[in-house]
Amino acid sequence: MSDKKVSEGAALWHGRFDVAPADDLMAYTESLSFDQRLWRDDIVGSHAHVSMLVSVGLMSQVDGALVLAALQTVGDEFSNGSFAFESTDEDIHTAIERRVTQIAGEPGARIHTGRSRNDQVATAVRLWCKREVAVVASHVLALVNTLEERAVEADASTPPVRMPGYTHVQHAQPVLLSHHLRAHSWALLRDVDRISDALVRLDVSPLGAGALAGSSLPINPAHSAETMGFGTTFANSLDAVSDRDFVAEILFDIALLGVHLSRIGEEWVLWTSAEFGFAVLDDAYATGSSMLPQKKNADIAELARGKAGRLIGNLTGLLAMLKGLPLAYNRDLQEDKEPLFDSVDQVRRALIAVNGMIKTATFKTDNMIKGADAEALVATDLAEWLVHRGTPFRQAHSIVGKIVRDSIATNVPMVDIVRSHESFGPDAVSLFNPGVSVERRQSPGASGPLVAQEQKARLMEAIRSAEARLA
Repeated sequence: MSDKKVSEGAALWHGRFDVAPADDLMAYTESLSFDQRLWRDDIVGSHAHVSMLVSVGLMSQVDGALVLAALQTVGDEFSNGSFAFESTDEDIHTAIERRVTQIAGEPGARIHTGRSRNDQVATAVRLWCKREVAVVASHVLALVNTLEERAVEADASTPPVRMPGYTHVQHAQPVLLSHHLRAHSWALLRDVDRISDALVRLDVSPLGAGALAGSSLPINPAHSAETMGFGTTFANSLDAVSDRDFVAEILFDIALLGVHLSRIGEEWVLWTSAEFGFAVLDDAYATGSSMLPQKKNADIAELARGKAGRLIGNLTGLLAMLKGLPLAYNRDLQEDKEPLFDSVDQVRRALIAVNGMIKTATFKTDNMIKGADAEALVATDLAEWLVHRGTPFRQAHSIVGKIVRDSIATNVPMVDIVRSHESFGPDAVSLFNPGVSVERRQSPGASGPLVAQEQKARLMEAIRSAEARLA
């Protein structure tokens, strides 16, 4: 047991104890090392709380002005880097209150009236999420815009750039490069949509819930919520201080966004390899080898792939922490911040780096077109040609499959077998002409050039809608 006596102001909760907390306890329970990034949000919340206390008569106008001025001074100290932490500061919230009291004197001791660190922390985290997660969504939209710029560029070629599409990483059917790029854009726009929904759900102020049961003082949580810019205030004080659903939801949204970035990363690792040769990275967005002079590595793409596991782990860890907690607040909830901050930091950096990588890369369109025009990729068109003429699809599939098999076995080009096959005619042979297969894909949402403009219009409308929601 510690034999240190409690010094005045050593901790917000010191009054209950005869001795100061052990150094081991403080070292293990501190959160200042990671939660100090909440300083802006704590000051915003404290400003709103003081304004509310003055409005309901729990703090005088004079005291309120002194405390608000002290909060402004503390904010300036953080902004210019002059704020000095002390060893007794457990977290950013106690550090700010301690400094406000040093500046304002006795009125600073009134700042915590009707407030607990439980609702104070929950408020600051929600404010941080409202700001920082919206920034993540804006970076997703920036990547979508870059993908669309590259798609428009590919379609502006004559003819539009085509490439082999893949299933099971095997040549499947030719598609437009723009169609492939836009497929990623649609997935990323769903990420923005999910983030926007999460921002709506977390737009609830918990300030005023106290430790768990509210307050007997005549506080006005709605006043605080409006001052901070929250859409509404809590309905149940127990839920308000224990709810971290919004953190779990954000971590899920970021984890899935990370999975989408990982998929992009995997493709770019393949595309920039000698075996594929579909793209070359700009030197500014590639790395070399300490031993192999010829190497040009797609490290951004590889890290986008690798860090997805980290983002998934942050989500899993938070859910495991939450699953066994009874109402209301438990110190376990301190573990919500590090995975949240880490996921937001990592995915923001990934989005910026991947955006730059794609924006500056050079597509090797000749290699893409050569792969798209491989005759095996015409197989489905041949089957559909037969279907147009009344052959049941399964029968058509079998006929073309045998042609493919015979071509491989005899080393005779498919086009020559088709030319002499009883089921086909000259029109079928024309399917092997360069670009014909892509041009034939005109069903809604398909990969052909005639429907590409329709998809572009739909995508641009979706981008504008996502931007409006974030705004």
